Amino acid sequence: MALPPTLSQTAQAVAGGQRSATEVLDACIARIEATEARVNAFTSTRFEDARAQAARIDAWRARGEPLGPLAGVPFAVKNLFDIAGEVTLAGSKVNRGNPPATADAVLVQRLQDSGAVLVGSLNMDEYAYGFTTENSHYGPTHNPHRPGHVAGGSSGGSGAAVAAGQVPLTLGSDTNGSIRVPSSFCGVWGLKPTFGRLSRRGSYPFVASIDHLGPFADDLDGLALAYDALQGPDPRDPGCFATSVQAAAPSLSQGVQGLRVGLLGGYFVDHASAPAREVVARAAAALGASATVAWPDAAQARAAAFIVSASEGGALHLQRLRRQAADFEPLSVDRFISGALQPAAWYVRAQRFRRVYRDRVNALFRDWDVLIAPATPVPAPAIGTEWIEINGQRFPCRPSIGLLTQPISFAGCPVVAAPMWPEGTDGLPIGVQLIAAPWREDLALRAGWALAQAGVAHLKETRL
Repeated sequence: MALPPTLSQTAQAVAGGQRSATEVLDACIARIEATEARVNAFTSTRFEDARAQAARIDAWRARGEPLGPLAGVPFAVKNLFDIAGEVTLAGSKVNRGNPPATADAVLVQRLQDSGAVLVGSLNMDEYAYGFTTENSHYGPTHNPHRPGHVAGGSSGGSGAAVAAGQVPLTLGSDTNGSIRVPSSFCGVWGLKPTFGRLSRRGSYPFVASIDHLGPFADDLDGLALAYDALQGPDPRDPGCFATSVQAAAPSLSQGVQGLRVGLLGGYFVDHASAPAREVVARAAAALGASATVAWPDAAQARAAAFIVSASEGGALHLQRLRRQAADFEPLSVDRFISGALQPAAWYVRAQRFRRVYRDRVNALFRDWDVLIAPATPVPAPAIGTEWIEINGQRFPCRPSIGLLTQPISFAGCPVVAAPMWPEGTDGLPIGVQLIAAPWREDLALRAGWALAQAGVAHLKETRL
């Protein structure tokens, strides 16, 4: 199925008067209705509210009033973001009885303030604990490039909705890879910002000390445009450390000129299949990178990330587990219970290691501006897959999908996931991670722009 106009094309067309917000929305709704039965990306839609919002935008334009940079762009959000008047499910059955949210999440409101039109909520792994969005309560989300295969997780609905052309922009969360994995499997652009860059107020937590929020988009220019709209301090969120807006879109066209770009070796080669290594080689050639860089303590960081995630996740849900364990997702309930039972000493030791680890990682960026690594070790496996093979070794499928993302998010670095298309995968993509120093999202986005301009990173039509 051919893809619709991209995010940046849509914003330009509405701003220039070539298309109305209502026309854009009608096409978006038709696309959702034509594809959703095969994708299962959405858990709820709000088309009537969206039509009213689009009509307001068209009325403002008719009166000559200024429009926001995302005016008329449809978007949807992972169902852990609060939407006023709706229950925030966070992928769970347990949350259905909660009262509706009284206000929109900060990032949802910021996109709407920029003129974007909210059309619904998206499927996810329960409580964000998973890499596949094989949700037992709301059904699995299917990969638009090969239905029957996973879309990644935990933000699987967010990645699949963009890949299917249902919406050009979505929001997700990333603790251990939950933006980058769906971006890789679905072949879309994603951005995991620096830890603490964007407000998390109004989102359902998973691991407070690692959770990141960020956007998915169908083109790199649009990703940067959305990221800039999401930025800003939030004094009411103690986990938001940003003090100002540092716009990235204006510098995109500089590309990698003057940037020192390297390739991550060792762990990131050992745990990458041949197709994953292939896309890294293509990205490196396009960005002029040849030197191999050693990322410190990657395996230990992944182990520590598991400990922290299990401990904080288990503690967060302890009372629910005591009362309603049978209502939890079968694929994650055991991990939540085991996390709640972990010794406190393990958690303390993991967090102490993290402080040292971040210093070692940050030291890399004295010599490098952007580092390249695969986003997933393999392309999207079939739904229900229990084991995968990487370079002749057998690994449990679901936890191993995050082999290459967990060490990066544990350090808090910003990452752009770029969609790429290796040979020998029957049309399934694998993304690359473009990693920059904390607070330098602009450099990762510039590298992504260079890959897009070179024609090696882009979306493709789906099989829907």
